[in-house]
This record gives sequence, C-alpha cells and structure tokens, in this order.
Amino acid sequence: MKNNKLSHRVLQSSITSVLAALLCIVIGMAVGFLVLLAINPAHAWGDGFVRILKGGFYDAPYGVGKMLANAAPLVMTGLSVGFAFKTGLFNIGAAGQYTLGAYGALYCAIMLKLPWFVCLLVAAILGGIWGAIPGFFKAYFNINEVITSIMFNWIGLYAVNTLIYQGGTGVMYNTNTTKTYVLKQVSPGSVLPTFNIPTGEGKTYFGPMFAPTIGIFIAIAVAVLVWVVVNKTVFGYELRACGLNKNAAEYAGIADKRNIVLSMTIAGALAGLGAGLFYLSGSKEWEPLVSTNLPAAGFNGISVALLASSNPIGCIFSAIFVAHITVGGSYMNASLFPSEV
Repeated sequence: MKNNKLSHRVLQSSITSVLAALLCIVIGMAVGFLVLLAINPAHAWGDGFVRILKGGFYDAPYGVGKMLANAAPLVMTGLSVGFAFKTGLFNIGAAGQYTLGAYGALYCAIMLKLPWFVCLLVAAILGGIWGAIPGFFKAYFNINEVITSIMFNWIGLYAVNTLIYQGGTGVMYNTNTTKTYVLKQVSPGSVLPTFNIPTGEGKTYFGPMFAPTIGIFIAIAVAVLVWVVVNKTVFGYELRACGLNKNAAEYAGIADKRNIVLSMTIAGALAGLGAGLFYLSGSKEWEPLVSTNLPAAGFNGISVALLASSNPIGCIFSAIFVAHITVGGSYMNASLFPSEV
C-alpha cells in the first residue's frame, strides 16, 4: 500500500513537471509573438511566427538535418547542467567545457587523423578536466562554482582561440577561410557516420552540410545512461543526497568533497562530448577570429536543463524543442526580424 502511494506521488510529480514545462513553452511563444507584433505587425505571422513554429521543417529536409545537428550538443550541455544540479551545483561553465571539448576533438581529427570515436573520447576528457577545476575549488576551498566556472569559460575560450590561431600561423588554421580545416577534406575518418540518403545524379537527400549523423543517437544513449546512473545506482543516490542536504550526507558517511569534484568532472565531460558531436559532424568549423563570444550551446544547455527539470530523458525533448525554434528563428526574414527573438 505504501509503495503504491509512493508510485502515485512520483507519477503525479512527473505529470506536474511536464505540464509546467508545456505552460512555460506556451507563455514563451506567446511573448515572442507579441515581440514580433511590436516590431512589424504586418509580417509578424507569416514571415515570423510561422517560420519559428515550423522550425527545420520550413526548409526540409535540409533544415531538419540542421535541427538534429544542433540538437545533439544541446542534449549534452543540458545533461551537463542538469547533472550538476543533482548535486546542488550550478554548472554555468558548460560553455568553457564545450570549448575545450571542441579543441580536443578538432586537434585529434585535424592533426592526428584519429577515428571519430577517439576524438570524441578526447573531447570528453578535456571537458571533464575543465569541469573538475571549479569542482575542486568548490569542494576543498568552498569557492562558489558559479564564479570560478564563469572565469574558466573565458580562459578556455581565449586559450583555444590562441592555440588555433597562433598569429595566423597555427597548423590547424586555414588562412584562406579564417577557420579550422574542413574535416571532410583533411580527415574523413574523423567525421561521424552520416545518414545522407542518395537521391540519384550524385545528389544526397539532406545536402552537403547537415546530413544527420549518429551524433543525435549517441546523445540519446548518453541521456539514458545518465538517467540510470542518477536514479538506479549508489553513486547516483550519493550525488542526489549531497544535493538535497550536504551536511546530512556527510553525517551519513558520504564523501561529499569527492562527489562534488566527480559531479563537476562528469558534467564537464558531458559538455565536452557535446562539442565533439557537433564539430565532428562536419556542420561547422571553428573560427578563432569570430568566436570571441562563448558558444551559445553552453548557455542554452541551462535552458534545456531547467525546461526538463534536470531530468536526463526530459533533456532529449527540451533540446530538440530548443533546436527546433532556434533553427526556425534563423529562417525568419532577416530584414524584418532579428533571429534572436
């Protein structure tokens, strides 16, 4: 009887969380439409809001491939932020960890010509190291992780830009394009396998840039794994206990300092892996002269995690939704509306 009541409460809580997320979406979309109306009432619907609602389907199949390419790293950064939340930590450093992951993946691909799965592993390791540093300061010196992770965001960004650019002579830097070299040209084996269906006459279904890769499936698999770790293992229980009450967890014999460092390390590894999934898809190259702002995927991961109530499975759906409206925003008439809406 007691177990039935507990299951009912868990189910009720889950339904409430889903309904709250849906309400947030409806309110957010409504406010967005009002902003479009304020900017240009005559074109707010057809040239603005409809394109946001259609998302990648506005320019299918190319846009759908673009949406999936953007969703994979968002799942991972959402998991990164959500995982840290479970331990009572606010990982606002996902952008920096993502940046280090991007560098690790691109270096292994362009310079070492390593297979894609090794590049992904290195991306996760570098992201994990960058996440562990704020975790260490939090655990052993009680320095707020928000402060240190924000600082390490910028340190990571400018360090990566400097390493890649090197005054225009960097070996990863293509002076003709002012970007890193195109992976499909210099190291095809480092690119994630794609599902670009041939359509005849040498053409492919999704176009040359945004063919869906296995990246989205890897992200979904990792989300399921994180859910199992958080909810079905002793380690996950200890993390949640530290997040709910650090002092009580320590009194119960749980090594809170170790768990804080491990939590931030895993969070960083997830963000780094997300960067690997994006840049190894061949959708984009790193631009050291242009990338003077932190990657949006790191901060959008916060929205993904909050919208999903830090539920790893929920991060899949919220990431796809955020990617959907982001791509839709890019299809709005640029002369009428800013895509940031």
